[in-house]
Amino acid sequence: MNVYDFDGTIFHSNCTVGFGLWCIRRHPGLLFSYGPRVLWSFVLYKLGKMPNYRMQRELFRYLTMIDDFDEQIELYWDAHEAGISPWYLEQKRSDDLIMSSSPTCIIGPIARRLGVNYAATDYDRELGVLLDNLMYAREKARYIFDHGFPVIENFYSDSLSDTPLALCAEKAHLVTNGGTTVVDWPELDPKTAARVKKEIDTGWKIHLSEDA
Repeated sequence: MNVYDFDGTIFHSNCTVGFGLWCIRRHPGLLFSYGPRVLWSFVLYKLGKMPNYRMQRELFRYLTMIDDFDEQIELYWDAHEAGISPWYLEQKRSDDLIMSSSPTCIIGPIARRLGVNYAATDYDRELGVLLDNLMYAREKARYIFDHGFPVIENFYSDSLSDTPLALCAEKAHLVTNGGTTVVDWPELDPKTAARVKKEIDTGWKIHLSEDA
């Protein structure tokens, strides 16, 4: 079994943000009912005054405000399915597992189109709450163990924050340049490893190219 992160790995960008912008263009009222609050939440998070799960919950909140969600998500993937990385399509297998911190309601439709399995953040669109922890960093590794999945042959991610799951795989690969370049997972020196741990604890995805 091969396991893949989604945003920035086999898809060129962040689908939660992309679908949010898609919905704002079609429902301009979201710009006023959703925009200011999510921006303020992002500021509070950057200042260390809001935990990651609450910031993510605010990011997902637009999903509760769209009456035609089922129609719009299919239209979004009609327009953006071409953003799936060609290298992934060439090696795709039916037992692949996509793991993403984006909500299941966004990841599910594209995973079904691809004909692969998926595990993503369980978000209730009616109540606007997370039903479990974000599918992020350690939670991905915990999900693998809790569900008794077979050996992971290959793991792919654009983020060093996924190191906990990379350590569970026989072979791990880092994806760079917007999901276009695949290299071996790097050996982390002590300074980088400490930075990765900090970023996992605070909830930010990080990349090898970022400054310490």
